[in-house]
Amino acid sequence: MKRIIKLLGLMIMALLVSSCNEDMLDIAPYGVVDGNVLANRQGIDQLLIGCYATLDGKASEDNYVWNNFWASDDARMGSNAGVSAFDAFLIDPTYGEIATRWKTLYGFINRCNSVLEVLPKATDMSDTEKAVAAAQARFIRAYTYFWLAVIWKNVPWIDETISYGEKNYFVSNMATDIYGKIEEDLIYAADYLPETWSEVGRINKWAAKCMLAKTYMFQKKFSEAKTILDDVIANGKTSKGLKYQLLPKYRDNFRTATKNGSEAVFEVQMAVNDGTSNGVNGNPMSFQNGTYDGLANKGYGWYQPTFDLVDAFQTDETTGLPLLDNYYETPIKNDYGIASTTRFTPYTGTLDPRLDWCVGRRGLPYLDWGNHPGKSWIRNQNNGGPYSSIKHAAEKATVSSDRQGTNYTNVPYDAIRFADVLLWAAECEVEVGSLEKAEEYVNLIRQRASNPDGFVRKYSNGTFLSSYAANYKIGLYTGQFAANGKSYARKAVRFERRLELAMEHHRYFDLLRYDGNDFDLESYMDTFMKREGARLTNSPNNLYLQGDFVRGKNELYPIPQVEIDRSIRPDGTLALVQNPGYD
Repeated sequence: MKRIIKLLGLMIMALLVSSCNEDMLDIAPYGVVDGNVLANRQGIDQLLIGCYATLDGKASEDNYVWNNFWASDDARMGSNAGVSAFDAFLIDPTYGEIATRWKTLYGFINRCNSVLEVLPKATDMSDTEKAVAAAQARFIRAYTYFWLAVIWKNVPWIDETISYGEKNYFVSNMATDIYGKIEEDLIYAADYLPETWSEVGRINKWAAKCMLAKTYMFQKKFSEAKTILDDVIANGKTSKGLKYQLLPKYRDNFRTATKNGSEAVFEVQMAVNDGTSNGVNGNPMSFQNGTYDGLANKGYGWYQPTFDLVDAFQTDETTGLPLLDNYYETPIKNDYGIASTTRFTPYTGTLDPRLDWCVGRRGLPYLDWGNHPGKSWIRNQNNGGPYSSIKHAAEKATVSSDRQGTNYTNVPYDAIRFADVLLWAAECEVEVGSLEKAEEYVNLIRQRASNPDGFVRKYSNGTFLSSYAANYKIGLYTGQFAANGKSYARKAVRFERRLELAMEHHRYFDLLRYDGNDFDLESYMDTFMKREGARLTNSPNNLYLQGDFVRGKNELYPIPQVEIDRSIRPDGTLALVQNPGYD
């Protein structure tokens, strides 16, 4: 679908909205197509393709919103600038990246609003066809508003009824239950979307149900989420009609060759070598992640795993279970500050095998590009640390078709995959169900991870060997949830999410929603920053040491000051109010 986006640019731009001011509302400039021209089946589908194009989070080659700048204990921006202000919670309302992301997300929303505004005028479409089209647009709108809600919470609800002509565009960011509106859109989408599509990249009924469950999870509505998740686990299927189940090998979730498989609940499609310049329709996570220099040369390597994340993959040498409470007390040996030409022996203790599909470590295979040499493949090891991301990098064997240039790939992004669903269900079972059932769901995830066919193998002279690349040991829980109680079970499920979904850009938002339920986010983040900052001894710009997570403030990001300034009404009042702590 992405291949015709470029041809639709003028038509779509006639209907776009970019931020909450008059400039971004529906004043059609000269020389562009009027919205009424698109009021037919073909025009609506073209507008919908424009909506789908937003799901990669990229408004332009250098502007993407999903995949970075959200601080967590999993990764930091690193690179030449050192630890970013986002990583250390040091941003303010004038920070440019905040304004860019706000504007971009509302631009995405208004692509969806354009569909909903034009759709009633399409006389060649049946009511059923219109409902299916509206369901797609409302899902994508809800998905975008979801991120506005978890990042800022207090945001204005701009839908297809808001226009410059109606003079109703000064919408308060404090007047609407945003989560309630998101739920309405997702319930509509779940009611009217089909189960399967001939174009598998389109969203289906089950993806809408899962996104609704996710919305409930972020509000701690565990009973409501559990009802949906029970149905999804029993009956859900992909847009291709495959029953949801875990893929046999963990790595297959992150390969083009195995995309749109049985684990793909909501999989964002990517495209390269499609006639566009610079791989603009490719996966932007490949641009930010990967290595920077050397043989692989797969992007800029800005999004670098933390010491803390890698240490979390240690396992008990007897049981193979994670070290839930003390993993950071036994740091994994690494090559921070060690030249690539200096001899280095990798860590030999027991590890969860998922680590080396998530993180590039010196001396171990980086996919099929060869053994990671360490410092020479890191953009700036002093600032970012010794590790590289792997998950969204292209494989050397298929690089000619899967990557455009050195940056973007067609590796898909699973915004929701079935492992995510199972772990949500485990959380719900802990809160309102059965600890035994929660353990069963977690063990399904760990059982797949323990498949030796999916372990990373040693690599030598262009060949993978039969021996494993590291000392992998992973075990199943055997009644610990019930024996140790709810707090233990809650901790184990959350830890499993960190391991399973590492470097997939979920961790920061998970930490936000855990707060207040056997978890103190303020204490956790401050402790992490001090511990991590103490290990970045070579960084000249180590903002972790200045970082301070403030309760009542840093759970949300600041409303961009430029948007507040633009929201002044004719009577002198402001439509937008700043989030607490940023005045």
